[in-house]
Amino acid sequence: MKRRERTRHLIELGGLVAKSGLVELTKDDRTVLYGAFLELALTLQGENREQIMALWQRQGSRAFRSEAETKEDAAGGSR
Repeated sequence: MKRRERTRHLIELGGLVAKSGLVELTKDDRTVLYGAFLELALTLQGENREQIMALWQRQGSRAFRSEAETKEDAAGGSR
């Protein structure tokens, strides 16, 4: 991965952390966030990896769709 692509990728991942509300919920405590990410990684090393990934993918997809619909409604309402 080239440097520019890697930078963009990292910025997008940081955006997801912020969008999830974790920054506010942890009061921007990097050690708490890192510990939570380590716990997620440990969870994904378990036997139920595929089921957990499928669940999280559904939840993420729903959240993205809901956000897109909210933006569409806001754009349509301001006309």
